[in-house]
Order: sequence, then C-alpha cells, then structure tokens
Amino acid sequence: GIPIVDENGVLKGIVTNRDLRFEHHNDRPIVEVMTSEKLVTASEGTSLQDAEVILQENKIEKLPVVDANYKLIGLITFRDITKLTQKPMANKDKYGRLRVAAAVGVTGDALERVAALVHAGVDAVIIDTAHGHTKGVVAVLKEVKSKFPSLDVVVGNIATPEAAKYLVDAGADAVKVGIGPGSICTTRVVAGVGFPQFSAVLEVAAAIKGSGVPVIA
Repeated sequence: GIPIVDENGVLKGIVTNRDLRFEHHNDRPIVEVMTSEKLVTASEGTSLQDAEVILQENKIEKLPVVDANYKLIGLITFRDITKLTQKPMANKDKYGRLRVAAAVGVTGDALERVAALVHAGVDAVIIDTAHGHTKGVVAVLKEVKSKFPSLDVVVGNIATPEAAKYLVDAGADAVKVGIGPGSICTTRVVAGVGFPQFSAVLEVAAAIKGSGVPVIA
C-alpha cells in the first residue's frame, strides 16, 4: 500500500494491491485509481496494540498515521505488527527500522565510503581487517571518529589483550575478536597465526573490563 499526499503532505488516498489488481491502463492518473473515500486512519501517538484493533475491525492491512492537520506522518501495516510479535528482540531505531552496520577496509577510499554510509543513515561502521592491531587501522579509526564523533565504530579483528587495549585507547566503540580461531581457518595455514576463539574472547574481555567497550566475536 502506498499513501498518496498532496504538495503539503496532506493525505488524499491510498493505493493498494486491490486497487491495481484489475487496472490495465497504466497511464491513468493516480487520483483515479486510489481509494480516497472512507479512509481509515490512526492519529499520531496511536499504539501498535490499538492499531492492530483498528486493522482487525476494518479488515484492512494498511493504516496511515496522520497528525492533527491530516498530514501523513507514518504507515502501520499488519505485517509490521506480525514481525514485532514474532521477533520482539529485533534491534530497531527510533523510527522502527532495523539497525544497519556496514564494514569498510583501511585502504583507498575507506573514508569516502564511511562518509557515504553516514549520509545514508548507517547505525554503525566496522573497520574490518584480518589483523586489527596495526597503526594503519588506528589511523583510520581516529580519522573516522574525528569526522563523525557520534558514529559507533567497531574495530577488528584482534585476538590479544594488548590489541584490545590499543584499540580502546584509540577510541573504538567495540572490538571484534577472531584471528585464525578454527581448525579450518586458512589464516593459520597461510600466515601461521591463530588463537583459539574462546581463549581470545576470555582474555580480551578481561583486559578491557570496566571500559564500557563491548566485545564482538
């Protein structure tokens, strides 16, 4: 369902699959296709529980949310409510969107990529390398935090207490553990480096305990 508004954002109608199912003229104006009469809406501040009742009573799947001036400010769907019921622990932002993190490297256009991700509204950035305990990684971390101080930055991968302290001191908001942790990991074969994952997590967590910086593994 797609709510239709005028140039002032006032709700004028809604187009649903039911409106389009038997429509064969793609050149018709949307105002001739949309449902505009007897629109069922919810006011600003309506809870999801109340919205579910409205949807059920009116046997609809889409519920536009409007303010006091009938301007569209949101859309609640039955699918939204179903997902919330099935997955109540999903990590969402204040707009109800799933939180998103994205990984970048430390070479080339890393900073440009971070800027583009921030512009797109990413919730966190992961500086992701095979060996996170390096000056190059910290240099990128410091520059990112300097330009985007409110952005959560996760840094990894590491496997030692020294590396964890190094990254935390440099401003990492979280550290990611794991270097050659498993028997099938090629890092152990190619680089001759690896550390059992449980031991790495245990030592890293102990090293930065009390810092408020979480460990991801």
